[in-house]
Amino acid sequence: MPLIPEEPQIHESAQGPRTASTPRPVPGPRPAAPPRPGRPGPPRPVPPAQRAPRDAAPAAKPAPTAKPAPAAKPAPAAESVPTPTTPQIQLIPASAEGALDAAEEAVDLLLDSGRAPGDVLVITTGEQHPWATHELSFGEASYWAQHDSGDDVFYADVEIASRAGARPVVVVAVNGGPESAAVSALSAAHTRAGALLIVCGDPQRINSMLGTAA
Repeated sequence: MPLIPEEPQIHESAQGPRTASTPRPVPGPRPAAPPRPGRPGPPRPVPPAQRAPRDAAPAAKPAPTAKPAPAAKPAPAAESVPTPTTPQIQLIPASAEGALDAAEEAVDLLLDSGRAPGDVLVITTGEQHPWATHELSFGEASYWAQHDSGDDVFYADVEIASRAGARPVVVVAVNGGPESAAVSALSAAHTRAGALLIVCGDPQRINSMLGTAA
């Protein structure tokens, strides 16, 4: 029996006319997804903040504020030491006989210019001033009491002039006596005169004696 060629079988999936396949879209940027509606109900609790690891370095503590240094105490004031002053020297030419009168005139001018009587000390190198002779007649205690009161002009000779205190103005009358007495009187007067030293006598002799007494 002759073989009849079998007809090709057509599967059901292949039935009907076949159409061209639709081209697949090229992938591109995906559109953003629409926001999802919130969940109904209470909001979810926020998770607690994470603790820092134990090995993390602790926060640096603020540096302690330095305390202000105490104010330095002022150094104690040094004790003032009085410096010796050099008095102004004025020479009045006069002879030994007229030196005492010249000294009296100088005292009168000082008082007229406003000097207080207690500011003036008069020293004689020879004969004592009449006032000193009169006051010493009442005793030395009365005489020196008037010196200590400082109310009037005080007169002293060279022998006791070292006991007299300092005064702003000292007047020396070189009215005689030995050279040593005049030098001693000028030396005492120079150390006791605070502002002015007036010397009445021979200028040449006085200048040479002042160099010796300085």
